[in-house]
Amino acid sequence: MFTPKHFAAPSVEMMHQLIQASPLATLVTLSSRGLEASHIPLHLSAAPGAPGVLRGHVARANPLWKDLDAGGEALAIFHGPNAYITPSWYPTKQRTGKAVPTWNYVVVHAYGRLRAIDDPHWLRTQLDQLTAHTESGRAEPWRVDDAPTDYTEKLLKAIVGIELVVSRLEGTWKTSQNQPAENQAGIIQGLTASAGDLNMVHLVEASGKQA
Repeated sequence: MFTPKHFAAPSVEMMHQLIQASPLATLVTLSSRGLEASHIPLHLSAAPGAPGVLRGHVARANPLWKDLDAGGEALAIFHGPNAYITPSWYPTKQRTGKAVPTWNYVVVHAYGRLRAIDDPHWLRTQLDQLTAHTESGRAEPWRVDDAPTDYTEKLLKAIVGIELVVSRLEGTWKTSQNQPAENQAGIIQGLTASAGDLNMVHLVEASGKQA
């Protein structure tokens, strides 16, 4: 992924936070049919500063787990906030006219070897961890144990685990860091007034504080 230096991810911890906040990955793999893109929630396990491990599962009927390129890398893409930025929000545009539209976005690419794991105990642990993470903000979190045991055991037989040991993390934080403070303020005002993504508003605000 091409990322100009001033748009590089601030830290590994920030990339981990994006993965945890937006766990639905676009998983790109190479199979005998060519490139495949699958959309799968992946749960991150990582020590501070380490790239981490991503774990998830697919339907047993999905050919992905049987047809992995053993020698090649897989790529998991995690998308954060994004927003169209019109030059009409730039005060400098009003004075000089020298401005063009752009798109702000935050994204993380996680590379590594992908393996399939056909083990019911591993799968149950993975399901418990993923469920605990995604249900953590609810007043009464749902747990796998809330479903009948015979029902969950039947479903476990219909899925296969996948695990990607991350060898490399790359992130792009394109949040108007290259704009002067007055243009950043104009972007914040414009996104807010147009009911734009408030997460992008916060990211642009943070970029201004770091400048």
